[in-house]
Parts: sequence; structure tokens; C-alpha cells
Amino acid sequence: MRIRPAAPAVLAAAVLVGLAASPSQAAAHQSGVHIGLVQFDSPGKDTRSNASLNGEWVNIHNNTRSAVQLKGYKLKDDTGYTYTFGSYRIGAGKTVKVRTGKGRNVSGTVYWNRGAYVWNNTGDKARLYTAKGTLGDSCSWKTAKSGQKNCH
Repeated sequence: MRIRPAAPAVLAAAVLVGLAASPSQAAAHQSGVHIGLVQFDSPGKDTRSNASLNGEWVNIHNNTRSAVQLKGYKLKDDTGYTYTFGSYRIGAGKTVKVRTGKGRNVSGTVYWNRGAYVWNNTGDKARLYTAKGTLGDSCSWKTAKSGQKNCH
């Protein structure tokens, strides 16, 4: 098989194009731990019951290959309502759901323990800050019939 002189140059160009595309993809979820799906409008009527409050939630996803300790991470809305993670270890490729209402934290679900809604149905922005205070990810929405925003 004869290798043409242009083949190495074409291969090198393809690799460079792939590398150039990677930073923009990485920028979408800078920290590796990011906001996934947001259920900003609790299904049904907004009754402020605990069940209704817990129908409002944000998934935080770890797309790294290692577990990450979330202690000190903060989830904030536009108003400034803030959920601060206590000691919580999220496994590689795993998701933790942050529910607005009250409950007992278990594997895969933590509770904000609020008595009122956090996320505005007509538009809001969720921000996830690392324990060092760096913005790790954000996701905004205007409104949606489904009451959800996929932030992946």
C-alpha cells in the first residue's frame, strides 16, 4: 500500500479540527458537574403543598469519570434564593435531584426544605457555583408548556 504525501497533512488537519471543536463543547459544561434537566413548573396547580413544591426540581449531573464532593456547591436563581450542598458525593456519570420542598436527603435526591417555590415559570436562570465560588454552569428559560428545560 502506497501512502500519499497528502495523507499525513489531511490527517493532521482532521485532528486539529477535532481539537478546535473540543473547547466549545467543554465550555457548555465547564466544571464537568452541570445542570441537566430543570422542572421549573410543578405539575398541576401551584398549591404550595409540599408535594407540589417537590414537583419543582433541578437535576445536577456529574459527567466526569470520577466522583465529586459537592459540599459547598451552590445552586441559585435570579432572585438570589440559594441552596448550598452539605456533604454529598455524586458518583461519576450520576445525577442528583434538588427538590424545592421538604424531605429527607437520600442517595440521588436532596431537599431545599423551602415552603415556597423557587423557579419562576415565566423565566428564570439557574446557576451552579463550585465550592470555590466559581460559576460552573448556568441554564435559563423563558417559559415552556412542559414546564421543563433540558440544559444538557
